[in-house]
Amino acid sequence: MRQDFTASLTESDPEMAEAIAGELHRQQDQIELIASENLVSRAVLEAHGSVLTNKTVEGLPGKRYYGGAEFADKIEMLAIERAKRLFGCGFANVQPHSGSQANQAVYLALLKPGDAILSMRTSAGGHLSHGHPANASAKTYTIHSYGVSAKDERIDYGEVAALARQHKPKLLIAGGSAYPRQIDFAVLRQIADEAGATFMVDIAHFAGLVTTGLHPHPFPHAHVVTTTTYKSLRGARGGIVLTDDAALAKKIDSAVFPGVQGSVLLHLVAGKAVCLREALKPSFAAYQRAALENAQALAQSVAAQGLRLVSGGTDTTLMLVDLGAKGIGGQRASESLEAAGLTVNKNVIPNDTRPATDPSGLRLSSNAGTARGFGEAEFRQIGQWIGRVLDGLARQANDNAATERTVRADVARLCRKFPIYQ
Repeated sequence: MRQDFTASLTESDPEMAEAIAGELHRQQDQIELIASENLVSRAVLEAHGSVLTNKTVEGLPGKRYYGGAEFADKIEMLAIERAKRLFGCGFANVQPHSGSQANQAVYLALLKPGDAILSMRTSAGGHLSHGHPANASAKTYTIHSYGVSAKDERIDYGEVAALARQHKPKLLIAGGSAYPRQIDFAVLRQIADEAGATFMVDIAHFAGLVTTGLHPHPFPHAHVVTTTTYKSLRGARGGIVLTDDAALAKKIDSAVFPGVQGSVLLHLVAGKAVCLREALKPSFAAYQRAALENAQALAQSVAAQGLRLVSGGTDTTLMLVDLGAKGIGGQRASESLEAAGLTVNKNVIPNDTRPATDPSGLRLSSNAGTARGFGEAEFRQIGQWIGRVLDGLARQANDNAATERTVRADVARLCRKFPIYQ
């Protein structure tokens, strides 16, 4: 029994050790372009993989249902205070296990079953948790959706206003998972006020830009803000809910626990706290500026390969690529790019005529590549590799192996110049 307690992972579970080592090598040897992923610091890894995994706590700091919470309270308060300072707000709940649960907690705090929500439809870039038919949000609340203009593929604020007047939603949501442009929060707050709605902003994909002044700030326009702490914040996986409203903060605290989840995942909260401290440093602002510049370089390079960018470009660190010109679907394109060492994700685009399982688009991001040290030159090269793989796929149909091998070798050489987790 004691031997099981002290054995290393390799000794105790060699199959798992092998799988984790495989994932490490994948991250080291491939270029990560998925917008929902990033590379955390060694400090975040240490906090996340610490003895905090042993500790169970429920409730808020100072009001726990379990004993032995002295250090748990300190850890959570560090995360709370850093979140408030970083986002310039009065209240923060750092307990949500994910961005989706952060959103779910807001719904529970503000709405009753059947109440109306107005949010961006997923086909236009909205997030599943904002009202996709398969999500619990759509099964619990009445969802009305706005989209983007057919002319420029940007939010049609006139449509949002018309829908708000028609449906009188209780909650208006801005933000999504695949919208590459800046959002006018002031206009949306005015629409929410006229409809008598609470205004929520989900900044999961551009939170880092918000904290460094590279994207409009949702406060003071938003009543409540949610975000994840990975993606652009480059930290542990999890969510946060932010507000300046004391009464709303109390409702949110109760909605998180015991409303939608139980025990605090203390090791996650510690990882969040570490990444929030990193985000308060001047070096993080430099990282965000570089990620934004790198996204522009990647977008320009991809466009030069004959690929159309949805909305014509990006104001953030993510972009949507329309594969229509190549005559291929997102499923096969993402598979071929991964075989070439470039990890992307397939994604629907506005007015997509293909199914969600094999849509017309790819979603790309500069976040992880910037974290490992790539600059504009590297991202321009990545755009050229993407074009080469997709051109080969368009020509060779189901056999693109030769191009994939050639590009993968080039990718491996670049990755060796920018090593991670040595």
